[in-house]
Amino acid sequence: MKKSQKVLLSSVLAAGVMLAACGDNDTEGNNASEENGGNAADNAGNNEEDNGNNNDGEAAGGDGEDFSAKMVTDVGGVDDRSFNESAWAGLSEFGEDYPEAEVDYIQSGDAADYLPNLQQLAREGTDISFAIGFLMADDVQTVADQNPDQNFAIVDEVVTDGDGNPIDNLASITFAEHEGSFLVGAIAAMHTENDEVGFLGGVESPLIKKFENGFKAGVKYVDSDIDIAVQYAQDFNDASTGQNIADTMYSNGADIIYHAAGGTGNGLFTEAIDRNESGEEVWAIGVDQDQALTEGDWSEGNVILSSMVKRVDQSVYNVAEDTMNGNFPGGETVEFGLEDDGVGIAETQDDVSDEALEAVEEYEQMITDGEIDVPETDDEYEEFLNNLE
Repeated sequence: MKKSQKVLLSSVLAAGVMLAACGDNDTEGNNASEENGGNAADNAGNNEEDNGNNNDGEAAGGDGEDFSAKMVTDVGGVDDRSFNESAWAGLSEFGEDYPEAEVDYIQSGDAADYLPNLQQLAREGTDISFAIGFLMADDVQTVADQNPDQNFAIVDEVVTDGDGNPIDNLASITFAEHEGSFLVGAIAAMHTENDEVGFLGGVESPLIKKFENGFKAGVKYVDSDIDIAVQYAQDFNDASTGQNIADTMYSNGADIIYHAAGGTGNGLFTEAIDRNESGEEVWAIGVDQDQALTEGDWSEGNVILSSMVKRVDQSVYNVAEDTMNGNFPGGETVEFGLEDDGVGIAETQDDVSDEALEAVEEYEQMITDGEIDVPETDDEYEEFLNNLE
Protein backbone atom coordinates (compact mmCIF):
# COMPACT_ATOMS: atom_id res chain seq x y z
CA MET A 1 0.00 0.00 0.00
CA LYS A 2 1.34 3.42 -0.89
CA LYS A 3 2.53 5.53 2.03
CA SER A 4 0.01 8.28 1.28
CA GLN A 5 -2.81 5.79 1.41
CA LYS A 6 -1.48 4.40 4.70
CA VAL A 7 -1.50 7.81 6.31
CA LEU A 8 -5.05 8.48 5.10
CA LEU A 9 -6.18 5.13 6.44
CA SER A 10 -4.76 5.77 9.87
CA SER A 11 -6.35 9.18 10.17
CA VAL A 12 -9.74 8.06 8.87
CA LEU A 13 -9.95 5.06 11.14
CA ALA A 14 -8.80 7.03 14.14
CA ALA A 15 -11.58 9.50 13.41
CA GLY A 16 -14.04 6.64 13.19
CA VAL A 17 -13.01 5.33 16.60
CA MET A 18 -13.43 8.78 18.16
CA LEU A 19 -16.83 9.30 16.55
CA ALA A 20 -18.07 5.89 17.59
CA ALA A 21 -16.91 6.49 21.13
CA CYS A 22 -18.77 9.78 21.39
CA GLY A 23 -22.24 8.24 21.42
CA ASP A 24 -24.21 5.88 23.57
CA ASN A 25 -24.80 2.94 21.26
CA ASP A 26 -26.18 0.50 23.80
CA THR A 27 -29.77 0.81 22.56
CA GLU A 28 -30.18 -1.63 19.71
CA GLY A 29 -31.82 -0.34 16.56
CA ASN A 30 -31.41 3.36 17.41
CA ASN A 31 -30.33 6.07 15.00
CA ALA A 32 -27.07 7.90 15.58
CA SER A 33 -28.85 11.26 15.40
CA GLU A 34 -28.95 12.20 19.06
CA GLU A 35 -25.68 10.43 19.87
CA ASN A 36 -23.52 12.15 17.28
CA GLY A 37 -25.16 15.54 17.34
CA GLY A 38 -23.58 16.76 14.10
CA ASN A 39 -24.81 16.44 10.54
CA ALA A 40 -27.52 13.98 11.51
CA ALA A 41 -28.97 15.99 14.36
CA ASP A 42 -32.33 16.71 12.71
CA ASN A 43 -32.92 13.22 11.38
CA ALA A 44 -35.23 11.69 13.96
CA GLY A 45 -38.95 12.24 13.45
CA ASN A 46 -38.68 13.65 9.93
CA ASN A 47 -39.46 10.47 8.01
CA GLU A 48 -42.34 11.85 5.98
CA GLU A 49 -40.91 15.31 5.28
CA ASP A 50 -37.65 13.89 3.92
CA ASN A 51 -39.15 11.80 1.13
CA GLY A 52 -38.05 12.66 -2.38
CA ASN A 53 -34.75 14.31 -1.42
CA ASN A 54 -32.51 13.45 -4.34
CA ASN A 55 -33.51 10.05 -5.59
CA ASP A 56 -34.09 11.17 -9.16
CA GLY A 57 -30.33 11.02 -9.84
CA GLU A 58 -29.83 14.78 -9.97
CA ALA A 59 -26.69 16.06 -8.26
CA ALA A 60 -27.04 17.73 -4.87
CA GLY A 61 -25.22 20.92 -4.01
CA GLY A 62 -21.42 20.80 -3.81
CA ASP A 63 -21.59 21.06 -0.02
CA GLY A 64 -24.06 18.16 0.25
CA GLU A 65 -27.16 20.31 0.72
CA ASP A 66 -30.39 18.27 0.42
CA PHE A 67 -28.43 15.00 0.31
CA SER A 68 -28.54 12.15 2.83
CA ALA A 69 -26.32 9.08 3.18
CA LYS A 70 -27.06 6.57 5.94
CA MET A 71 -26.21 3.02 6.86
CA VAL A 72 -27.55 0.00 8.73
CA THR A 73 -24.91 -1.84 10.77
CA ASP A 74 -24.56 -5.57 11.09
CA VAL A 75 -25.01 -7.13 14.53
CA GLY A 76 -21.49 -6.24 15.65
CA GLY A 77 -22.55 -2.62 15.96
CA VAL A 78 -20.91 0.62 14.93
CA ASP A 79 -18.09 0.25 17.46
CA ASP A 80 -17.13 -3.34 16.57
CA ARG A 81 -13.50 -2.26 15.87
CA SER A 82 -14.01 -3.92 12.48
CA PHE A 83 -15.99 -3.41 9.27
CA ASN A 84 -19.03 -1.64 10.75
CA GLU A 85 -16.80 0.91 12.45
CA SER A 86 -14.77 1.33 9.28
CA ALA A 87 -17.93 1.97 7.27
CA TRP A 88 -19.07 4.59 9.76
CA ALA A 89 -15.61 6.21 9.66
CA GLY A 90 -15.97 6.61 5.90
CA LEU A 91 -19.49 7.95 6.12
CA SER A 92 -18.45 10.32 8.90
CA GLU A 93 -15.57 11.65 6.83
CA PHE A 94 -18.00 12.19 3.96
CA GLY A 95 -20.17 14.22 6.35
CA GLU A 96 -17.17 16.29 7.42
CA ASP A 97 -16.18 17.03 3.82
CA TYR A 98 -19.76 17.85 2.83
CA PRO A 99 -21.10 19.52 5.99
CA GLU A 100 -24.61 20.16 4.62
CA ALA A 101 -25.13 16.45 3.93
CA GLU A 102 -27.03 14.34 6.45
CA VAL A 103 -25.20 11.21 7.59
CA ASP A 104 -26.50 8.70 10.10
CA TYR A 105 -26.60 5.04 11.06
CA ILE A 106 -29.07 2.60 12.57
CA GLN A 107 -27.67 -0.19 14.71
CA SER A 108 -28.90 -3.78 14.35
CA GLY A 109 -29.19 -5.86 17.50
CA ASP A 110 -29.82 -9.10 15.61
CA ALA A 111 -30.71 -10.30 12.12
CA ALA A 112 -34.40 -9.59 12.68
CA ASP A 113 -33.56 -5.87 12.73
CA TYR A 114 -32.12 -5.74 9.20
CA LEU A 115 -35.37 -5.46 7.27
CA PRO A 116 -37.16 -2.91 9.50
CA ASN A 117 -33.99 -0.81 9.78
CA LEU A 118 -33.56 -0.67 6.00
CA GLN A 119 -37.27 0.08 5.61
CA GLN A 120 -36.90 2.96 8.06
CA LEU A 121 -34.17 4.54 5.93
CA ALA A 122 -36.42 4.11 2.89
CA ARG A 123 -39.29 5.85 4.67
CA GLU A 124 -36.96 8.72 5.52
CA GLY A 125 -36.27 9.21 1.82
CA THR A 126 -32.55 8.56 2.24
CA ASP A 127 -30.64 9.29 -0.97
CA ILE A 128 -28.20 6.39 -0.52
CA SER A 129 -28.77 3.66 2.07
CA PHE A 130 -25.91 1.26 2.86
CA ALA A 131 -26.42 -2.27 4.14
CA ILE A 132 -23.17 -3.11 5.92
CA GLY A 133 -22.60 -6.84 5.63
CA PHE A 134 -23.46 -9.77 3.39
CA LEU A 135 -26.03 -11.10 5.85
CA MET A 136 -28.37 -8.30 4.73
CA ALA A 137 -28.43 -9.49 1.12
CA ASP A 138 -32.02 -10.77 1.07
CA ASP A 139 -33.37 -7.87 3.08
CA VAL A 140 -31.74 -5.13 1.03
CA GLN A 141 -33.01 -6.80 -2.14
CA THR A 142 -36.53 -6.79 -0.68
CA VAL A 143 -36.36 -3.11 0.27
CA ALA A 144 -34.80 -2.13 -3.06
CA ASP A 145 -37.68 -3.90 -4.86
CA GLN A 146 -40.20 -2.12 -2.65
CA ASN A 147 -38.61 1.29 -3.31
CA PRO A 148 -37.48 1.34 -6.97
CA ASP A 149 -36.92 5.12 -6.97
CA GLN A 150 -34.42 5.04 -4.10
CA ASN A 151 -30.75 4.09 -4.07
CA PHE A 152 -29.22 1.27 -2.01
CA ALA A 153 -25.80 -0.32 -1.68
CA ILE A 154 -24.58 -3.44 0.10
CA VAL A 155 -21.07 -4.09 1.34
CA ASP A 156 -19.50 -7.55 0.94
CA GLU A 157 -22.05 -9.18 -1.35
CA VAL A 158 -23.22 -9.18 -4.96
CA VAL A 159 -27.02 -9.03 -5.02
CA THR A 160 -29.06 -9.75 -8.15
CA ASP A 161 -32.72 -10.44 -8.88
CA GLY A 162 -34.27 -13.89 -9.05
CA ASP A 163 -32.98 -14.38 -12.60
CA GLY A 164 -29.43 -13.35 -11.75
CA ASN A 165 -29.76 -9.89 -13.32
CA PRO A 166 -28.43 -6.67 -11.75
CA ILE A 167 -30.88 -4.53 -9.77
CA ASP A 168 -30.89 -0.99 -11.11
CA ASN A 169 -31.23 0.77 -7.76
CA LEU A 170 -28.79 -1.46 -5.85
CA ALA A 171 -24.98 -1.28 -6.00
CA SER A 172 -22.82 -4.16 -4.78
CA ILE A 173 -19.53 -3.24 -3.07
CA THR A 174 -16.96 -6.04 -2.85
CA PHE A 175 -13.30 -6.44 -2.01
CA ALA A 176 -10.46 -8.76 -3.00
CA GLU A 177 -10.14 -10.02 0.59
CA HIS A 178 -8.28 -13.10 -0.61
CA GLU A 179 -5.47 -10.93 -1.99
CA GLY A 180 -4.95 -9.02 1.23
CA SER A 181 -5.24 -12.24 3.24
CA PHE A 182 -2.50 -13.80 1.11
CA LEU A 183 -0.13 -11.06 2.27
CA VAL A 184 -0.78 -11.56 6.00
CA GLY A 185 -0.55 -15.32 5.41
CA ALA A 186 2.95 -14.79 4.06
CA ILE A 187 3.81 -12.65 7.10
CA ALA A 188 2.50 -15.37 9.43
CA ALA A 189 4.56 -18.01 7.63
CA MET A 190 7.72 -15.94 7.97
CA HIS A 191 7.18 -15.33 11.71
CA THR A 192 5.88 -18.64 13.07
CA GLU A 193 8.32 -20.43 15.37
CA ASN A 194 6.22 -23.57 15.68
CA ASP A 195 5.44 -24.06 11.98
CA GLU A 196 1.75 -23.96 12.85
CA VAL A 197 -0.70 -21.09 12.45
CA GLY A 198 -4.46 -20.71 12.71
CA PHE A 199 -7.46 -19.13 11.02
CA LEU A 200 -10.50 -18.13 13.08
CA GLY A 201 -13.60 -17.44 11.01
CA GLY A 202 -16.96 -15.93 11.92
CA VAL A 203 -19.89 -17.37 9.96
CA GLU A 204 -18.74 -19.86 7.34
CA SER A 205 -19.75 -18.41 3.98
CA PRO A 206 -18.30 -17.74 0.51
CA LEU A 207 -17.15 -14.33 1.75
CA ILE A 208 -15.20 -15.57 4.78
CA LYS A 209 -13.87 -18.45 2.71
CA LYS A 210 -12.07 -15.81 0.64
CA PHE A 211 -10.20 -14.71 3.79
CA GLU A 212 -9.45 -18.30 4.77
CA ASN A 213 -8.23 -19.53 1.40
CA GLY A 214 -6.20 -16.42 0.65
CA PHE A 215 -4.51 -16.68 4.06
CA LYS A 216 -3.75 -20.38 3.66
CA ALA A 217 -2.38 -19.77 0.17
CA GLY A 218 -0.01 -17.08 1.46
CA VAL A 219 1.24 -19.39 4.20
CA LYS A 220 1.78 -22.31 1.86
CA TYR A 221 3.42 -20.15 -0.82
CA VAL A 222 6.15 -19.31 1.69
CA ASP A 223 6.45 -22.77 3.26
CA SER A 224 4.24 -25.70 2.24
CA ASP A 225 5.21 -27.63 5.40
CA ILE A 226 3.50 -25.22 7.81
CA ASP A 227 0.33 -26.64 9.39
CA ILE A 228 -2.82 -24.49 9.40
CA ALA A 229 -5.67 -24.96 11.88
CA VAL A 230 -9.09 -23.66 10.79
CA GLN A 231 -12.23 -23.23 12.87
CA TYR A 232 -15.43 -21.19 12.53
CA ALA A 233 -17.39 -19.71 15.43
CA GLN A 234 -20.57 -19.42 13.30
CA ASP A 235 -21.05 -15.99 14.88
CA PHE A 236 -19.67 -12.51 14.30
CA ASN A 237 -20.45 -11.19 17.77
CA ASP A 238 -19.36 -13.82 20.30
CA ALA A 239 -16.02 -12.90 21.85
CA SER A 240 -16.27 -15.73 24.39
CA THR A 241 -16.42 -18.37 21.66
CA GLY A 242 -13.62 -16.60 19.85
CA GLN A 243 -11.44 -16.81 22.94
CA ASN A 244 -12.23 -20.50 23.42
CA ILE A 245 -11.28 -21.29 19.83
CA ALA A 246 -8.06 -19.28 20.15
CA ASP A 247 -7.26 -21.09 23.41
CA THR A 248 -7.59 -24.45 21.68
CA MET A 249 -5.48 -23.41 18.68
CA TYR A 250 -2.69 -21.93 20.80
CA SER A 251 -2.74 -24.95 23.12
CA ASN A 252 -2.38 -27.26 20.12
CA GLY A 253 0.72 -25.47 18.88
CA ALA A 254 -0.34 -22.53 16.73
CA ASP A 255 1.61 -19.40 17.62
CA ILE A 256 -0.06 -16.98 15.17
CA ILE A 257 -3.82 -16.77 14.50
CA TYR A 258 -5.55 -14.66 11.83
CA HIS A 259 -9.22 -13.86 12.32
CA ALA A 260 -12.03 -12.81 10.02
CA ALA A 261 -14.73 -12.89 12.65
CA GLY A 262 -15.86 -9.36 13.49
CA GLY A 263 -16.53 -8.91 17.20
CA THR A 264 -15.86 -12.62 17.79
CA GLY A 265 -12.24 -11.88 16.96
CA ASN A 266 -11.96 -9.69 20.06
CA GLY A 267 -11.81 -12.93 22.03
CA LEU A 268 -8.70 -13.89 20.07
CA PHE A 269 -6.98 -10.73 21.26
CA THR A 270 -7.99 -11.39 24.86
CA GLU A 271 -6.52 -14.89 24.75
CA ALA A 272 -3.31 -13.70 23.10
CA ILE A 273 -2.91 -10.96 25.72
CA ASP A 274 -3.45 -13.43 28.59
CA ARG A 275 -0.86 -15.82 27.19
CA ASN A 276 1.75 -13.13 26.60
CA GLU A 277 1.22 -11.77 30.12
CA SER A 278 1.90 -15.34 31.33
CA GLY A 279 5.21 -15.49 29.50
CA GLU A 280 4.15 -17.29 26.32
CA GLU A 281 4.90 -15.59 23.00
CA VAL A 282 1.93 -15.79 20.63
CA TRP A 283 0.59 -13.41 18.01
CA ALA A 284 -2.72 -12.43 16.46
CA ILE A 285 -3.43 -10.90 13.07
CA GLY A 286 -6.29 -8.42 12.81
CA VAL A 287 -8.73 -7.71 10.01
CA ASP A 288 -10.59 -4.89 8.22
CA GLN A 289 -8.94 -2.06 10.17
CA ASP A 290 -5.47 -1.52 11.61
CA GLN A 291 -6.66 -3.22 14.78
CA ALA A 292 -3.42 -2.59 16.67
CA LEU A 293 -4.56 1.03 16.95
CA THR A 294 -7.45 0.03 19.20
CA GLU A 295 -6.85 -3.55 20.38
CA GLY A 296 -4.16 -5.94 21.57
CA ASP A 297 -2.15 -3.88 24.06
CA TRP A 298 -0.43 -5.70 26.90
CA SER A 299 2.20 -4.65 29.43
CA GLU A 300 5.14 -5.10 27.07
CA GLY A 301 3.68 -4.28 23.68
CA ASN A 302 0.88 -5.38 21.40
CA VAL A 303 -0.14 -8.91 20.45
CA ILE A 304 -1.27 -7.90 16.95
CA LEU A 305 1.53 -8.66 14.51
CA SER A 306 -0.27 -6.97 11.62
CA SER A 307 -3.77 -6.58 10.18
CA MET A 308 -5.34 -7.14 6.79
CA VAL A 309 -6.89 -3.80 5.99
CA LYS A 310 -10.06 -3.64 3.91
CA ARG A 311 -10.99 -0.13 2.87
CA VAL A 312 -14.69 -0.24 3.73
CA ASP A 313 -14.34 3.40 4.73
CA GLN A 314 -13.03 4.37 1.30
CA SER A 315 -15.72 2.41 -0.54
CA VAL A 316 -18.61 3.93 1.42
CA TYR A 317 -17.19 7.44 1.01
CA ASN A 318 -16.69 6.99 -2.74
CA VAL A 319 -20.14 5.55 -3.43
CA ALA A 320 -21.81 8.26 -1.32
CA GLU A 321 -19.90 10.98 -3.16
CA ASP A 322 -20.62 9.48 -6.57
CA THR A 323 -24.32 9.22 -5.74
CA MET A 324 -24.43 12.83 -4.53
CA ASN A 325 -22.87 13.89 -7.84
CA GLY A 326 -25.46 11.99 -9.87
CA ASN A 327 -23.26 8.97 -10.61
CA PHE A 328 -24.85 6.26 -8.48
CA PRO A 329 -23.41 2.88 -9.65
CA GLY A 330 -26.79 1.14 -9.67
CA GLY A 331 -26.74 -2.43 -10.92
CA GLU A 332 -22.94 -2.49 -10.80
CA THR A 333 -20.46 -4.50 -8.76
CA VAL A 334 -17.68 -2.23 -7.53
CA GLU A 335 -14.63 -4.19 -6.38
CA PHE A 336 -11.70 -2.76 -4.41
CA GLY A 337 -8.49 -4.81 -4.63
CA LEU A 338 -4.73 -4.58 -4.20
CA GLU A 339 -4.30 -2.64 -7.41
CA ASP A 340 -6.34 0.33 -6.16
CA ASP A 341 -5.36 0.02 -2.46
CA GLY A 342 -8.75 -1.47 -1.58
CA VAL A 343 -7.01 -4.13 0.54
CA GLY A 344 -3.52 -4.50 1.95
CA ILE A 345 -1.57 -4.72 5.19
CA ALA A 346 -1.94 -2.22 8.00
CA GLU A 347 0.39 0.69 8.63
CA THR A 348 1.30 -0.73 12.06
CA GLN A 349 4.29 -2.91 11.20
CA ASP A 350 6.60 -2.49 14.21
CA ASP A 351 6.93 -6.22 14.85
CA VAL A 352 7.01 -7.35 11.21
CA SER A 353 10.50 -8.18 9.98
CA ASP A 354 12.12 -6.27 7.13
CA GLU A 355 12.39 -9.57 5.27
CA ALA A 356 8.64 -10.12 5.52
CA LEU A 357 7.86 -6.55 4.44
CA GLU A 358 10.11 -6.94 1.40
CA ALA A 359 8.34 -10.21 0.55
CA VAL A 360 4.95 -8.49 0.87
CA GLU A 361 5.99 -5.84 -1.66
CA GLU A 362 7.17 -8.55 -4.04
CA TYR A 363 3.97 -10.59 -3.66
CA GLU A 364 1.78 -7.50 -4.11
CA GLN A 365 3.42 -6.87 -7.46
CA MET A 366 3.18 -10.52 -8.48
CA ILE A 367 -0.53 -10.59 -7.65
CA THR A 368 -1.33 -7.38 -9.52
CA ASP A 369 0.75 -8.61 -12.48
CA GLY A 370 -1.15 -11.90 -12.54
CA GLU A 371 1.87 -14.03 -11.65
CA ILE A 372 0.13 -15.26 -8.50
CA ASP A 373 -3.53 -16.20 -8.83
CA VAL A 374 -4.83 -16.11 -5.26
CA PRO A 375 -7.60 -18.66 -4.58
CA GLU A 376 -11.02 -17.67 -3.23
CA THR A 377 -12.77 -21.06 -2.90
CA ASP A 378 -11.80 -24.44 -1.49
CA ASP A 379 -11.54 -25.92 -4.98
CA GLU A 380 -9.31 -23.07 -6.14
CA TYR A 381 -7.14 -23.56 -3.06
CA GLU A 382 -6.65 -27.24 -3.82
CA GLU A 383 -5.66 -26.32 -7.37
CA PHE A 384 -3.27 -23.70 -5.99
CA LEU A 385 -1.61 -26.33 -3.80
CA ASN A 386 -1.28 -28.72 -6.73
CA ASN A 387 0.44 -26.02 -8.78
CA LEU A 388 2.96 -25.42 -5.97
CA GLU A 389 4.15 -29.03 -6.11
